[in-house]
Amino acid sequence: MRRRLLNKLILGSCIGPFMFGILIFVLIFVAGDLLFQAAKLIIEQGVALGVVTRLFFYRLPEVIVMTIPMSSLLSTLLGMSTLNAGSELIALKSLGIPFTRILRPVFTASVLISIIGFGLNETIVPFGAIAADRLMKYEIMKNQASVIQEKVFLRDEQNGKLKRVLYIDELDPEKGTLSGIMMHEFDDDGHLSHTLNARNGMWQNTQWWVEDGRMYDVDREGEIRLLVRFERQRLALKLSPEQLQRSTRRPADMSAHELWSYINQGEAVDSQVSQLWVMFHLKTAIPWACVIMAVLGAGFGASRRGRSGGGVGFGISVVIVFAYYVVMSLCRAFGEAGTLPPFIAGWGPNILFLFIALYFAWRVDRV
Repeated sequence: MRRRLLNKLILGSCIGPFMFGILIFVLIFVAGDLLFQAAKLIIEQGVALGVVTRLFFYRLPEVIVMTIPMSSLLSTLLGMSTLNAGSELIALKSLGIPFTRILRPVFTASVLISIIGFGLNETIVPFGAIAADRLMKYEIMKNQASVIQEKVFLRDEQNGKLKRVLYIDELDPEKGTLSGIMMHEFDDDGHLSHTLNARNGMWQNTQWWVEDGRMYDVDREGEIRLLVRFERQRLALKLSPEQLQRSTRRPADMSAHELWSYINQGEAVDSQVSQLWVMFHLKTAIPWACVIMAVLGAGFGASRRGRSGGGVGFGISVVIVFAYYVVMSLCRAFGEAGTLPPFIAGWGPNILFLFIALYFAWRVDRV
């Protein structure tokens, strides 16, 4: 009974700020990005309100998931600050209850929220991103010139079986050109059988031709053998540049599971996948930032310097989140440049802020 009352006290002080955080951060992102884009499409391009509304709802899940770590930080910071200002934390400490015990329900709740966020990132968010991308291309931008697409994928399936996966560094559908091409071909049993790498490609006489490349053979044990080097070869792809543009997907629109599957198919034969590994680790690390931010907010809110009003707490949350995303952007840039290992590039911000969170949690019982 005492444990339940303690958990209810702690979580009760954090639930309200968490819901407030979701609401306020979503409104900030919506007002700063989505609504501005919607107004621009309606006023400058005359896009119908119904189309803009669909675009808004397709992109909304991504915004909500992005705000979850921020809201976790705000909720625990304000919740613990409230308990601290009301001397509840002092009373709990006088009863011999350590701060690690107070953190237990916060940690458990943040883990559950992280799992939910990760699940959304694997299901609803990629679906919404793909739908928004296609809506922009084929309903909003249909009368404008084709734009160059970078780092896109294509899955070619026949009769429900995967036949090939194509990765393109750069696709220009207007000129009918490709660059940085990597294609994996699969046998009837779904095993990787051949891999092709080429520097450039072009659409000529209703066919795709690739130049300056290599063909590899892959056996059932995963051993790779160079078959041939070629200057020019026809690519086994029947899609026109416009059809290829419609069928490709960006890595940013893929789930972590889809990225992992593709990377493991091509890792041994191409160095381009190091950038994809960075994106994979980011997709798996960011949802778990919710746990770290919750612990950091709790430790900061429970410390003496955490005694502040809601406005100050909100400002502190914004500063911490901004610092986190600055570190994440720097790590990503270094990772994609090859300066940092992909794992460190993806998980480095979480590791750094975890140590900061543990420091504040350790400090509470010693003040």
